[in-house]
Amino acid sequence: MDRLQQAELTRSTPMSLWKAGAVLAWLEVVMAMPMYIRAYSENVKSGKVLLALTDDDLELGLGIANSLHRRKLRLAIEDYRNAEGDQGLSKAAEMDHHWVAKSWLSDVGLPQYAQAFQGQLVDGRVLHSLSRRDLERLLGITNQTHQSSLLLAIQLLQMLCFDKEALLVRRVKCEHKDIDPIVWTCHRVMKWARDIDLKEYADGLHGKGVHGAVMALDPSFDTDAMARALGIPGNKHMLHRHLYEEMKALSIPPSEEQDCVRSGSAPQSPASTSRYAEERGTLRGRSAKSLLRLHSASQSVERALGYHGSCGSLPREARVQAVPRTKGSPVHTYKSVEITNI
Repeated sequence: MDRLQQAELTRSTPMSLWKAGAVLAWLEVVMAMPMYIRAYSENVKSGKVLLALTDDDLELGLGIANSLHRRKLRLAIEDYRNAEGDQGLSKAAEMDHHWVAKSWLSDVGLPQYAQAFQGQLVDGRVLHSLSRRDLERLLGITNQTHQSSLLLAIQLLQMLCFDKEALLVRRVKCEHKDIDPIVWTCHRVMKWARDIDLKEYADGLHGKGVHGAVMALDPSFDTDAMARALGIPGNKHMLHRHLYEEMKALSIPPSEEQDCVRSGSAPQSPASTSRYAEERGTLRGRSAKSLLRLHSASQSVERALGYHGSCGSLPREARVQAVPRTKGSPVHTYKSVEITNI
């Protein structure tokens, strides 16, 4: 059996039943980490050994110095461990690092970071765990507006249980209709700008990270913020008024988001650290303009900003009280959002 066939079998076979060949096939083909084949071939002879690996084992025993690579492995192992109970892998497992770097970042409107994400092999599970601190320190993204754009795009994935097919279906439905703006890609926002007769400014959104989740969920993203992103001069008052009215027209009752179930959520760890408590406190202390205070019709949520526990997954629950959207934000209609990781 060749490496590709063995790798395909790992998708449906419990990790505890894997032999050495399957472990190496999974590492090379599924995880895209052939650089660690030698260390694994010499030390990891079965899936049972793989399931028991700790972060220290990965770093000291196998020589994996890259912290995001270790996190990727630990999150994947945890996902497979959870799947041993016939519940299946998480939906985040279907998002490989190629999809994240090429498709997802393009839709977010920040393709300039594709090389950084590609080099760190960021897949769906790792994406779920990223914090603002990770974006800056591990991926070199220092622009705070871009950080917030990425975190809000991740929040949207959480709301949809990391189901990229469900996301695609909703995007197809609104491709030619000004509905469901929360799922709009950056490209769809640019199309909207052209459709409302601002085509001379639409291309200004390239590389700005303005997508539907920013428009619908960011309490600070108002008409002035959109005008700045588009490059509309401040003295063009009539254009600002036109933009305000068009953004207000997008304010429609949101569809009710379904709760995430085990098959759709990324792997979770029961452990949470003092860092999580510290960052929750920081969020509570922010004003109503906090970029990460998110709202939706029937639920309420706060994005956890830390890498938690030895497995690097988010805490099981994160909640905050709904915060009113700032007065000048015409698009926002989401009252509360809740993400419960099961």
